Amino acid sequence: MANLRRLPAADGADAVLEALDANGVAVVEGLLEPATVAAINDDLEAHLAAADPAMRHINPAIDAFFGKRTRHVTGLAGKSRHVAVDVICHPLLLEVCDRLLLPSCASYQLNLAHLMDRGPGAEQQWLHRDEDVWVHVPRPHPELQVACLVALEDFRAENGATVIVPGSHRWPRERQPGPGESAVAEMSAGSAAIYLGSTIHAGGANTTEDRWRRGVHLSYVVGWLRTEENNVLAVPPDVAKTLPRRAQELCGYGIHDAIHSAGGYLALVDMRVPADLLAEGGLGGARQL
Repeated sequence: MANLRRLPAADGADAVLEALDANGVAVVEGLLEPATVAAINDDLEAHLAAADPAMRHINPAIDAFFGKRTRHVTGLAGKSRHVAVDVICHPLLLEVCDRLLLPSCASYQLNLAHLMDRGPGAEQQWLHRDEDVWVHVPRPHPELQVACLVALEDFRAENGATVIVPGSHRWPRERQPGPGESAVAEMSAGSAAIYLGSTIHAGGANTTEDRWRRGVHLSYVVGWLRTEENNVLAVPPDVAKTLPRRAQELCGYGIHDAIHSAGGYLALVDMRVPADLLAEGGLGGARQL
């Protein structure tokens, strides 16, 4: 098996960026405090209990990708304030995004924030790059996405810890990993695997009889891309108005202002910044046409 670079969160963004540049992935130990992990689990317990691991997805290919042994809770920023504030707005994650994504955009945004709980019998996903969602962006291109998987309980090889291929962010698109080129992102609760959208990875197989593997998967993308999750609907105005301004902006209530680069604006409402309208009480009311 290949090795993953592991470093404590206290080492900061420079160390994470160095690992991402070299390997496309870094395991950051102790990103969240135990109390924060416990609070997130409490926030999401009822949602998780209601999740159907055999749910139908938008098409058969996605059904096959996730299988029938994974419970999903989507739109986490609208369901857990701790996710919205303590995870999505985590200073280390945002500094990494500042350094990696801002050279290619005026601002970045949350792409999605999901809880994925992989149960006994879950098969390994097929190896993939998250950025292939945007297959129509011509290559070569700069990094479009920074992703993160935060463990809400210990990740081990036997309960489905993520399989990652270090160095694959620099590979030709047609190259597939050979024997010994993959690694397993084993880590304790509160730790996180941060990786690039161009890094090959897959959810691992859960070979246990009774252990579920629970983690928060979130990612950020350049502000001019359409996101996988419609975050303004996932975090509606009545919820968004209770969040800090930075969380609102990341969840779609900001704008992409590229005027300084001779570009334009994206995501205006009534020619205004949605977060400003939210603060003034101008969003969320019923309208008739």
